[in-house]
Amino acid sequence: MKIKFLIVFLALFISSFAMQGAQDNFQVKSPDGKVTLTISLKNNKLNYSIVWFGTKMMETSTLEYFNGDKVTIEDHKISNEDKHWEAVWGQQKQMRDYYQELELSISADNSKSKFLARVYNDGLAFRFILDKATNPKDILWQCTYSPQKKSKFYLPNGEKEPLGPLTIEELYAEQLKPGKRGKKKHLHIPLVVETPDKMFMAIFESDLYAAKGFNTMKIEADVKANAIVSKNSAVSISTRLSSPWRVVLLGKTMGDLVVNNVAINLATPNKLENSDWVKPGKSLWDWRVHGYTAKDGFTYGINNESYYRFIDFAAANNIEYFLIDDAWYTDVEPGNIEMSKELDLAKVIAYAKKKDVEIFLYYDRRKGDYGDEKLFEYYKSIGVKGIKYGFMGNKTDFTRDAIQLSAESNLLINFHDGPVPLAGITRTYPNAITREYCHAQQDSKKAFTPKAFVRMALINAIQGPLDMNNGIFDISGVNAKERLKGPRKPNSLHTTVTAEAARTLIIFSGLVVLPDAPEAYETKQDLFEFIKKMPVDKWDESKVLHAKIDGYLSTARRSGKEWFIGSVHVNGGVLEIPLDFLEEDKNYTITYYEDKEQTNSKTNPEAYQIRTETVKKDAIIKAKMVAGGGHCMWIKPID
Repeated sequence: MKIKFLIVFLALFISSFAMQGAQDNFQVKSPDGKVTLTISLKNNKLNYSIVWFGTKMMETSTLEYFNGDKVTIEDHKISNEDKHWEAVWGQQKQMRDYYQELELSISADNSKSKFLARVYNDGLAFRFILDKATNPKDILWQCTYSPQKKSKFYLPNGEKEPLGPLTIEELYAEQLKPGKRGKKKHLHIPLVVETPDKMFMAIFESDLYAAKGFNTMKIEADVKANAIVSKNSAVSISTRLSSPWRVVLLGKTMGDLVVNNVAINLATPNKLENSDWVKPGKSLWDWRVHGYTAKDGFTYGINNESYYRFIDFAAANNIEYFLIDDAWYTDVEPGNIEMSKELDLAKVIAYAKKKDVEIFLYYDRRKGDYGDEKLFEYYKSIGVKGIKYGFMGNKTDFTRDAIQLSAESNLLINFHDGPVPLAGITRTYPNAITREYCHAQQDSKKAFTPKAFVRMALINAIQGPLDMNNGIFDISGVNAKERLKGPRKPNSLHTTVTAEAARTLIIFSGLVVLPDAPEAYETKQDLFEFIKKMPVDKWDESKVLHAKIDGYLSTARRSGKEWFIGSVHVNGGVLEIPLDFLEEDKNYTITYYEDKEQTNSKTNPEAYQIRTETVKKDAIIKAKMVAGGGHCMWIKPID
């Protein structure tokens, strides 16, 4: 008996030792066993495939950073991790980082590296780390992705409606189109893949912050191989070189991808010693209100009296911020910003401070260079809380530096105009509060459609918080061109006030920027209650309840024991929303903010109704919406 036991023990010991040594084929599984990643070394390339719920989501694909060198796997280990951490703010407060990891020790000619693959229940990721002593001069981090044949692709399209559904051939044709100023067109991430059997993947990157020297990930279509190719290039640096994580999210619906936590779990943990000063919230904004005339005859512009009105309304409605956009200054030189003569900014900032409202100030790099190493110190010195940074471009190192410098001055930062999609950065630097990685409402004097909104909410939003500027209540005034910064084409804004309210919840952001005049919200104060009550900085949980591209979207967010639900519908219809996420044996009050029978997104957009009822967990709510309309619910327990 003892001899038999000894033989079994030795067999297990030898097997375990062999598993930790060199080999060329590896299999890593998600904690729930539903995702299987297979990695092998063939022809000096790492090959991989992905199986999820028994379906091959990714055919054999490749991972390379060796520049054609001879590759040897010297050692490997597989480990399991289950860690918990708390987000400063986000779509979810309590985070679980739960995965199985493969670590390979790789030798490629004169360089040595670690290759990491992590497999989660709803996604996976790859990264390599080069030791500083063996860095080659130039690095190309290239991955291929070979989804099922006949898959469809969706992707952001700058400030235009996202592209898709595209075949691999159509995606290839898209990348051949000329870009701006005659340059080759750049395909944007995240790339969403819809398989023939209606399962979804998102391909992008995370923790670019920690990948010093790397530029933003680029993607291309390879028609012959039926594959997507992603590339990052980097110049070797003197310290250890870490690549960004290549991320593949998995979802049964496209909505699952938007609330997936893999990318933020992969990000570098919080670098701020003290995050107490980082306060997400809602903000009024002056830019879209210029030229609006209130019923008392007052016309808004760039002046103190206009800004005092914004601040008064913000203070009375628990809105944390007021954002002053372009034209508060006229000229910029190193070390000097010349103020607009129509505005006494110091008085505005002092007035806001007295009212307990914080100020965000815009900055446009095209108008001159103040000197970025001094810019954030200056903003702090004049007493503002945040900066809206415009036209800095897709420059990774520059963006990283701006985030760090703003943090050193305790400033929140909001990037606009084609920013870097730094997925996961809100974990690393929570002061990077939002970014306009989308078409913001009415930007370039255009009004996007209900279809474009759903597309951006399901595609662009995968990479993180978006500053989309939803929440227009004076829709008729905007359509009548009563604003200096409204759409060029009259009657081109097709939406409803309930849809606008719902959009402020659906689009996740650390700064919910409200684009309308205080009077527009005052006249619909009962509807504005839904926005007013939303605790932007205190979301404990988020769910996408319904999601269909070009169809509809319904998002629920919980703060404490209260739930807020926002829904929109492109074509109009009814969404059944089960309240199975509520607690058992409790009574809840629901306040509904709804389209009416006579509401019409083109001809009667401001008609709405509000009602309440008492419900329990087993209730199923029928959210009825007109074409282009919306539906909101505020659910709170009865004490």
